[in-house]
Amino acid sequence: MGQLFRWLLRIAAGLILLSVLAALLVYYLASQSLPEYEKEIALPGLSSPVEIVRDNANVPHIFGSYGASDEDVYFGLGYAHAQDRLWQMAVMRRTAKGRLSEIFGTRTIETDTYLRRLDIYGLAQQSEKVQSPEAMAALEAYAAGVNARLQEINENALGRGAPEMFVFNMPVSPWQPADSIAIMKLMALQLSGHIKEEILRARTSLALNDETRLQDIMPDAPGKGLTALPEYAELVPGISGSRQFASAGEAEKDSLLFPVAPRGLAGASNAWAAAPSRSAAGGTLLANDPHLGLTAPGVWYLARLELGSGGVIGGTIPGIPAVITGRSDKLGWGVTSSYLDDQDLFIEQLNPENPQEYLSVDGFKKFISRPSIIKIKDQAPVTLTLRWTDNGPVLPSSMFNLADITPPGHVVSLGWTVLSPRDTSMTAAINLMRSTSVEEAITAGEDFVAPSQNLTLADQETIALKTVGAFPARDAAHQSKGRLPSQGWRPENRWQGRLPYASNPEFFAPAGGILGNTNNKILDRPFPNHVSFDWGDTQRIHRWEKLMQNREVHTRDSFIEAQLDTVSYTARTLLPLIGANLWFTGEAAASGTRERQRQIALTLLSEWNGEMNEHLPEPLIYAAWLRALQARLITDELGPVAKSFRHVEPLFIERVYRNIDGAAAWCDVRQSAPEESCTDMARLALDDALIWIEERYGDALESLRWGDAHQAAQDHPVLGKVPVLRYFVNIRQSTSGSSNTLQRGKSSGKDPDPFQNVHAAGYRGVYDFADPDSSVFIVATGQSGHPLSRYYDDMAQLWRRGEYIPMSLDEELARAAAVGITRITPRQ
Repeated sequence: MGQLFRWLLRIAAGLILLSVLAALLVYYLASQSLPEYEKEIALPGLSSPVEIVRDNANVPHIFGSYGASDEDVYFGLGYAHAQDRLWQMAVMRRTAKGRLSEIFGTRTIETDTYLRRLDIYGLAQQSEKVQSPEAMAALEAYAAGVNARLQEINENALGRGAPEMFVFNMPVSPWQPADSIAIMKLMALQLSGHIKEEILRARTSLALNDETRLQDIMPDAPGKGLTALPEYAELVPGISGSRQFASAGEAEKDSLLFPVAPRGLAGASNAWAAAPSRSAAGGTLLANDPHLGLTAPGVWYLARLELGSGGVIGGTIPGIPAVITGRSDKLGWGVTSSYLDDQDLFIEQLNPENPQEYLSVDGFKKFISRPSIIKIKDQAPVTLTLRWTDNGPVLPSSMFNLADITPPGHVVSLGWTVLSPRDTSMTAAINLMRSTSVEEAITAGEDFVAPSQNLTLADQETIALKTVGAFPARDAAHQSKGRLPSQGWRPENRWQGRLPYASNPEFFAPAGGILGNTNNKILDRPFPNHVSFDWGDTQRIHRWEKLMQNREVHTRDSFIEAQLDTVSYTARTLLPLIGANLWFTGEAAASGTRERQRQIALTLLSEWNGEMNEHLPEPLIYAAWLRALQARLITDELGPVAKSFRHVEPLFIERVYRNIDGAAAWCDVRQSAPEESCTDMARLALDDALIWIEERYGDALESLRWGDAHQAAQDHPVLGKVPVLRYFVNIRQSTSGSSNTLQRGKSSGKDPDPFQNVHAAGYRGVYDFADPDSSVFIVATGQSGHPLSRYYDDMAQLWRRGEYIPMSLDEELARAAAVGITRITPRQ
């Protein structure tokens, strides 16, 4: 017995020793790719020496030697990006090319299929020849910097450049200028949501028995009335108008690395600016926090470039040689999603005698088509037939529930400004960095094609907002005004080019001295000169307006305060409506009963100010109540289509409880005999919410924490779900805010964690031109994409707490506490 015990002990000790050795080996291999920041190195591709000074937050400040060209500085940015984010860059490039399945197998076939059909990379290659000479020089120099880092990795065996490369055998080919253009186009996929709005509007139209109720569940942003739309069943003859047909679609599928955001999670952002007359220090102010899906590492990378026109500093995107949001000494710029309707779906009729033809304005016409082979790891390749009509690429009916809205004998094509082979957006980005005034920046914006953005600007004297990007020119007689899929063969539905840039919305030096955008409706122009019918915000703008107007003059700190504000205008508006007949009306109830829990919840909410603070219980009770309420209101009417409404629609709830145009009809369950009131539905939904909360978090309502449910899920896109590894690569944090607060943290809307924070400000910046070097910025994770680096998540806690780091162009300050200086000289 003793001998057996000794053998078991030896085996256990051996296994432990082997585990420790394996862990040490993994650590050793992974650590080989940790970049060294303090070094001197000679590399090809430079014309003169470059210094990359990493300040104490690991933000690279890139300086050329005296007389160096801007191209050498772009080289340095490419090198720095590849040092810290090579895996991220390589994956984004493969995504744009539709070549992920070669590495990840069948999990990414849907992603590759979609990107191949759009031909994003082919369009990027064609767009190279229309860039300005300065932009092409920047792209080529940046690519040379990336490739110099790749050469260094290969020559010195630096762990393949990223630890993920040991998990996935992903060869990295030399970087090309088209790669950067393709990544900019790829960002447009994440920022555009009109495809899904058109499809859902059509599906909802088909599901509703009363077509007039469509305006309740998918209402227009408040403002002037708009012309009523026809029913989708009338717009596209041959499609069933029955509820059963509309309900046939399945819920959206999640595909690995799929770049199209779920509905409600496309681009969002905040930006505002103050003129000197509204600034306490007498200089202009600008704040910007673009919102994207949270990941680890994050999308943004902080950098400073010392160009011939002066220093620029701010947020870059690895793979793109430009500061997308940031400042120079003379100009600050911020971006917010404009929600321009730059996507249209077209129903294309097939020739019944020849399915290789479709009906065009001039009769039946052959599709432009070509085969495309997707190679799949450990599987046989798949051959696609890519097809295009005059309106754009043909999409598969299996995507986005398109089968629900496509009549037999038809296919759907996509028109989108990003599918231009003459995309000069990169030229615009390069020219924007070199601009020294608001007027110059607006001029630079003319070359911007996609994704459309609202560009908020501030120089030392004035402020402005200009919408940049190509506006499709539509016919005033367009059948659906771009809000529903329309017949592609009718000339009035076709795009007629691009509207002139001068017609893009512009607000220059406003009399009130304050301007801003929270993705809200910025103006109301009649179709076809409108911007959009679907806007990204109808709530945050009210809170922003109050905070701006509460002060006669603003400071950097008041702009920071607004950026971090967590008071929900939505909660303050909706709670009095849905609880109007419930507050303090219950009879005495015994402890532990459902009635008692309801009373406790209502008492808490009645004393709450709407602050979505992570440490409070009220935000969780409120959020769960609204989610349960919307589900009760729409499931009866919409059936399975209701699952597509993942997020609470505040305007819908408000319309129902104010009974606007008879919207209270949603409160009655049509399939039940009794007639339910809106008070009944509110009470039942509160009970639903409390049961859900008790099952997840317990029945002590006063002890709940909103932050437990509203955790920021900054997960690694590939390794984030791998057992054991996920604990090393994911960053999870309790956060304040909500979908409708200025400190926005959009919830997933998906079970089992519907309130998980998945879409927020990955970058925050506040620029003060009274004292430019007092400007501040932050990113949500850290500069490095290497999980073993101290800079992988070092900014995450600062970001969560609402703190910032200095955003200075002072060279001496950067050098004073540098964590490393890389000196690169030309290799002879």
